[in-house]
Amino acid sequence: QVQLVESGGGLVQAGGSLRLSCAASGGTFSRYNMGWFRQAPGKEREFVAAITWSGGRLHYADSVEGRFTISRDNAKNTVYLQMNNLKPADTALYYCAADKGLPRTPTNKFEYDYWGQGTQVTVSS
Repeated sequence: QVQLVESGGGLVQAGGSLRLSCAASGGTFSRYNMGWFRQAPGKEREFVAAITWSGGRLHYADSVEGRFTISRDNAKNTVYLQMNNLKPADTALYYCAADKGLPRTPTNKFEYDYWGQGTQVTVSS
């Protein structure tokens, strides 16, 4: 069983930056693909970014490509999401998730096995 705890959310002005972290415990972190999702009020949870076990493959949603960067540090059991040039449309509760499959970057939330509780990101205009 893997426990995931997100941190780093907050209130930021449009054009600003935030760095989210997700600390994992209770499993072999280096054998999990990791993803970030977000959910705005009244909307479905949507894919943001994913990274394979070793970090060799990355995948981003079109809406964040070029602005967000996913990375991981397997020695620290942590995955990160660096978010630059934030927009009000990025306002949401951000979740990290772990997938115990073969190295891949799934975009479907149902392919992930474990989830954190989320961290709120609010971008003001």
